[in-house]
Amino acid sequence: MTHRLTRRGVLAGMAAVPALGAAEGAAAPARRKREPFRYCLNTSTLRGHQLPLLQKIDLAAKAGYDSLEPWIGEIDDHVKGGGSLKELDARIRDHGMTVESAIGFFEWIVDDEGRRAKAMDEARRNMELLRQIGGKRLAAAPVGAQNQDGLDLAKAGERYRALLELGEQFGVVPQVEVWGFSRTLTTLGAAARVALESGHPKACILPDVYHLHRGGSGFEGIRLLNGSAMHVFHVNDYPADPPREKLTDADRVYPGDGVAPLGQLFRDLRRIGFEGALSLELFNREYYKHDALTVARTGLQKTRDAVRRALETRPA
Repeated sequence: MTHRLTRRGVLAGMAAVPALGAAEGAAAPARRKREPFRYCLNTSTLRGHQLPLLQKIDLAAKAGYDSLEPWIGEIDDHVKGGGSLKELDARIRDHGMTVESAIGFFEWIVDDEGRRAKAMDEARRNMELLRQIGGKRLAAAPVGAQNQDGLDLAKAGERYRALLELGEQFGVVPQVEVWGFSRTLTTLGAAARVALESGHPKACILPDVYHLHRGGSGFEGIRLLNGSAMHVFHVNDYPADPPREKLTDADRVYPGDGVAPLGQLFRDLRRIGFEGALSLELFNREYYKHDALTVARTGLQKTRDAVRRALETRPA
């Protein structure tokens, strides 16, 4: 196997053979085996309910999700409150769930060497936490460079490679995350460039429906990627108003309740062989007013309905 990620490998999506969509792992619910994607709950969706992480795990399982995407801060809060990582791991496994990804914040991409060194220490700490609860991946957002113009993406690729090599020690893969509101990694193309420049075989991208729209990428570029270059895709939707440039995280809505071209997106993901998890990531304050289990169930059902409609519709 080559140790360099090639343009052919990443841009092979148009020729990729669609996967059968079998759920990964024997613990996945049997009904998922007939579906093309797995379903994950990003715990931000229940942030406003102010629930402890153990309760969010139970709610995600009860709602029917295959996996969870917690925030590192929640794991820290659990430990600070007297809980253990072993307890989290057991609870997740008992429900037959996995930790497909997690959200942490560390300045891996910045130009300042001192800040990057501290960021690598924080990334190491995050990865060790995830290792102990069976976590597979960690978001690598452009934290610290979101207000910077003109960051050298080739150098960012080298820094991402260093992060990937660190992750190999823990069995955790960092994912280059698109941040549409940021001046760095604003677009899908920028994230793909950093992944390419890393030259690492495990390089991958973490896209988000909201961020692709917010940053002006749109969704056409997805069909140019290979599905293996993505393992988790943040799903949500957005309204027609306010305009793209004024949208905020709080404007995200359930999949199918907005104007995002989710039908084409899900068809393209299937076409390029994406077999990963659709992780519901919302920050809608109106939803925080509703019962947490209702929010989790509604989000899952609307996501699955949007996928079903997409795959039942034949392209014109």
